[in-house]
Amino acid sequence: MAADHRGSWLPTWPMITSKFMELRKRRGLMVAIVLLTLALPVLVLGLRLLFHAIDPSHYGPAGSPSVFEGLCDPIAQFGFIIAAAVGATAGATDLGEGMFRHLVITGRSRVALFFARIPSGLALLLPLVALGFTFMCLVTAFEGTPQQTSVNVAGGSIPLNLSEAQLHSFLLDHASEFAGGPIFKGGDGSITLGPGGPQVNPQQFIRSNFSSLYQDYLAAQATDLNPPANEMVKIGLWIELEVTLGFIVGLGLGSLTGQRTVTVIVLVAVQIIVTPLLSSAVIPYFLNGQRLFFGVAMQQLRPAALISTTGHHGGRVILGGRGLGIPPMPTWAMISVIVGWIVASTGIGAWRMATRDA
Repeated sequence: MAADHRGSWLPTWPMITSKFMELRKRRGLMVAIVLLTLALPVLVLGLRLLFHAIDPSHYGPAGSPSVFEGLCDPIAQFGFIIAAAVGATAGATDLGEGMFRHLVITGRSRVALFFARIPSGLALLLPLVALGFTFMCLVTAFEGTPQQTSVNVAGGSIPLNLSEAQLHSFLLDHASEFAGGPIFKGGDGSITLGPGGPQVNPQQFIRSNFSSLYQDYLAAQATDLNPPANEMVKIGLWIELEVTLGFIVGLGLGSLTGQRTVTVIVLVAVQIIVTPLLSSAVIPYFLNGQRLFFGVAMQQLRPAALISTTGHHGGRVILGGRGLGIPPMPTWAMISVIVGWIVASTGIGAWRMATRDA
């Protein structure tokens, strides 16, 4: 006689597939998932492809670094929000629809019932997010402008992919040429190329202002060039982690409260209001508290290709972040915060389902 595994806390394959089918049959939820994960990149890039094909003289190539970067933030934001909604649905609907009691009387472990929701929900979300992001990468790589071998900074051409030390040496060797002539610095600190102000020694100027020139060089590379393949992979993994985190937190909070609507509203507010506030500026005497928030940790984890290189930390804003506006935490602390939120949300959700009255 086969052993009875109904009391095990590990979910079985039929439990996972059953929950996956239950989520997939919710048409409204599936429409929202497709719209928020696939529709944006397909619509924006699809229209750009169409316009370029019809009138290439007036409409440039569909793929460009600025469009790619501009789409990554909305996809991450919308991905988090829809993932939180799916997690809240998976964690709370059985209770709201009166199905929880019927699941309990089957003799299955309540913890296993909760854990079955994690792979089923992620199997619904992650492939669609990956599909939309892959479409973005393909259009950017194969339907974009030909990649340059140099970038223009302060009126001069500088080779690509120089390290900070290599750029410093290059600028010193070409102090006059790269700026197209003498460099002048006004009393207010502004830079003037050519006649029009007190002249300063070009090499002296480069030494004293190299930090801003280096930031301009990085910004020019980020604006004019497609991210390399390894950076695209990092960005894709970062977006998938954002979606996974949104789902797990939504699942845990939904299971804890038993309310899908309340959970979604709270997490939407957290994503578009609380996270930008906490990651944009230091709150006196509360810096370590800010760093304990998962949104701040995810901002620090943001791939380099998506971080503003304008010389300041702009902080994350609604539907478009630009890096972290507070002093970063150590890497081990950042990873601990993200893992801690995943483990804590899972543990709280499993505990609430195991102790809830049927």
